[in-house]
Amino acid sequence: MATDSSNSHPLIETLATQRDTFLTQWTRVVGDDLQGRLSIAELGRELGELYDAVLKALTEGGLNSRAEQFGETRSLLIELSRSRARQGFTPTETARSVFALKEVLEPALATDEHGARTYLQFARLLDELGLLTTEAYIRTREEIISSQAEQLLELSTPVVKLWDGVVGVPLVGTLDSARTQVVMEKLLQTLVESDSTHAIIDITGVPTVDTQVAQHLLKTVVAARMMGAQCIISGIRPQIAQTIVALGIEFGDIPTNSSLADALRQALKEIARDTEDDVRGLL
Repeated sequence: MATDSSNSHPLIETLATQRDTFLTQWTRVVGDDLQGRLSIAELGRELGELYDAVLKALTEGGLNSRAEQFGETRSLLIELSRSRARQGFTPTETARSVFALKEVLEPALATDEHGARTYLQFARLLDELGLLTTEAYIRTREEIISSQAEQLLELSTPVVKLWDGVVGVPLVGTLDSARTQVVMEKLLQTLVESDSTHAIIDITGVPTVDTQVAQHLLKTVVAARMMGAQCIISGIRPQIAQTIVALGIEFGDIPTNSSLADALRQALKEIARDTEDDVRGLL
């Protein structure tokens, strides 16, 4: 949206000569919207930088928000939106930080027909910039949600050392492809770091076991076996056992137990037996 210089000169002059007045009013309106959750000093700094960037872009040419002259303005708005998203403000509150300037400028600019046209042109520019803040806000929130989901995934799939040579993976909730990958990576890493030979995958907290879940478990077992570790699956409740039989799921030669305690007992017996075999081999 471009405009000729005859329309933009009065706007630029007004914005420049009344900068401090407009900025003070703008800061107050936005501060009221945010209900004191940001200090007036911080708001004044942010909005002052934005005001000066807009004025500079107008001076260099036109009212096109996508023009090169508005590059600095767009950068400031994106940073402001990202900051607001991290601080927990809503997208409406973020966009209002831009739209509030229209309320401040309307009484000063729309005093006659010519001024009203100039104001409407500038208001459309502010609308476009306000939409930019919403887009940047949404992208940032999506990044935050994705990061939090990854962190929760990490926390929900711990690998713990149960005994010398034995690690455990207590699974809680649904086991899907993404979570299986995390379980594999953490399990293999812990096997190497702890020099463990046995891994117990406990599915007590997994609500249902279907063919897909079984496949994910098998993938994890195969990955651990490739690292030289023996795997035991524990937490096979009666309902789970019936479902496994009904679906025709086969775990092959993978040992299964009803409880984590039984699985740990079996792992320790195997370790003791392997140790005795090693001793006999040395004699």
